[in-house]
Amino acid sequence: MELKDRFLKYVSYDTQSSEQSRTFPSTDKQLVLLRELADEMKALGMTEVTMDAHGYVMGTVPATPGCESAPVVGFIAHVDTSPDMSGKDVRPRTIEEYDGGDIVLNGQLTMRVADFPDLAFFKGHTLIHTDGTTLLGADDKAGVAEIMTAAEYLLAHPEIAHGKIRIGFTPDEEVGRGVDYFDVAAFGADFAYTVDGGMEGELEYENFNAASAKIAVQGRNVHPGYAKNKMINAIEVACELNAMLPAAERPEHTEGYEGFYHCVGFDGTVERAEISYIIRDHDTAKFEQKKSYLWSAVDLLKKKYGDGVLTLTLKDQYFNMRKMVEPHPQLIDKAMEAMRMAGVEPLVRPIRGGTDGARLSFMGLPCPNLFTGGMNFHGKFEYCSLTTMRKAVQVILNLAQLWAK
Repeated sequence: MELKDRFLKYVSYDTQSSEQSRTFPSTDKQLVLLRELADEMKALGMTEVTMDAHGYVMGTVPATPGCESAPVVGFIAHVDTSPDMSGKDVRPRTIEEYDGGDIVLNGQLTMRVADFPDLAFFKGHTLIHTDGTTLLGADDKAGVAEIMTAAEYLLAHPEIAHGKIRIGFTPDEEVGRGVDYFDVAAFGADFAYTVDGGMEGELEYENFNAASAKIAVQGRNVHPGYAKNKMINAIEVACELNAMLPAAERPEHTEGYEGFYHCVGFDGTVERAEISYIIRDHDTAKFEQKKSYLWSAVDLLKKKYGDGVLTLTLKDQYFNMRKMVEPHPQLIDKAMEAMRMAGVEPLVRPIRGGTDGARLSFMGLPCPNLFTGGMNFHGKFEYCSLTTMRKAVQVILNLAQLWAK
């Protein structure tokens, strides 16, 4: 199957994950695509194809004769799409030889180069974008399609020498639970790469340290006409807490290695409110400082309003994989070589987010992240470059060969 057709097929599946669900996977609809992928892998001729009780799909492209002793390399991508925006009834649109100008998504919405300057890089590329009513799903169905297309090519061309290659597809990456039950031993790779990046050339082995925080505020509602010195407005307390966090340390004001507090949810009445954050920083010490500062802010408001008014629940989610990957420099060196062989200039920079590979690296499977060609993830302005996607397929093929040398 051609790469474009495969990608468009995958994005037609609604695989949105859910932060509210306590099941695994968080939504049953992810399993529909995962079962389809398992069937497709078998049809292509992969071996050791499995789908376990948690929905993880794994398969093997067997080593070519004489390469059985080469390191076993894995390629991993996730099938779920972000809870931030609907991925149902995606209607992709294709632009051949993009002219570098603004892109009209629909009658009311235009993706402007002034707002998204990275578009300029893709002049002359074939782009696939949304109609402005859903996300696209390139995160990470572009990666899924690229891995499957590369595997199909290797299986059809046994003259290309390569070692054993393991392929894995996961659910629930977008809600931070993507590898909760991933069986590293069963996967059986020495090293792996997630194919879950964005801009052409991205090679990432540093990611945020990450935590989530929820603050429940128990107010005291009193008739507003007689509320003086009696009412505790839970909404106002939550807003007061938010105002105590550094305004300069929000996503819209940070870049590169700078961390942030990001308010991702608020729900409330005078009687009760809840405010949710994600906390991110590449630097471990700064990450711990951010968490401590939030605790201090909550404690200060407890002293002001009463001990039972605020309840903070703070949970670590994942950590910076750099210290787990750096002892294996060949992972990065070979990825850079594979990119240059494909005519791609490596762009090594920190992930301002996380991937399944971050947690897998701490589970004993060092796992940097490769580009996919997708951009503007998690929203209606998401798009991908099919031209770059084809280069990503070539990078995977190059890596397969380089690890066999």
